[in-house]
Amino acid sequence: MNRRSHCPISFALELFGDRWTLLVIRDLALMGKSSYTDLLCSDEGIATNILAERLARLEQRGIIRKERDTQDRRRSRYRLTEAGLDLIPVLVEIIVWGANNDDESAIGPEFVREAETDRAGLLARLRADGLQL
Repeated sequence: MNRRSHCPISFALELFGDRWTLLVIRDLALMGKSSYTDLLCSDEGIATNILAERLARLEQRGIIRKERDTQDRRRSRYRLTEAGLDLIPVLVEIIVWGANNDDESAIGPEFVREAETDRAGLLARLRADGLQL
């Protein structure tokens, strides 16, 4: 990866600073999605070529891993790696910020309340859910 600088924010933005990558990570980490078809059916309407490119990039960078589906060996499943699971607190921060600043947010107040009152418990639960998928 050609880097513009060694700033950690610049590094992160080069990996997932586009309009789709964090949404793919969100779906894997928080929405229980794991197949290409599941990811393709997200509300935002990602194009097939963009999804394929983002999955390949995330796999190459060690954020996700691709596995054969145990039920149907012709299909693949995508899972977050430890590095991917480490992004869950970042996603929660973005969700809380968005929910607090968007009058039309799809996130209910109970998620925000839990994030504000029991952040450690919420993060532990989300991480455990991510490991079980």
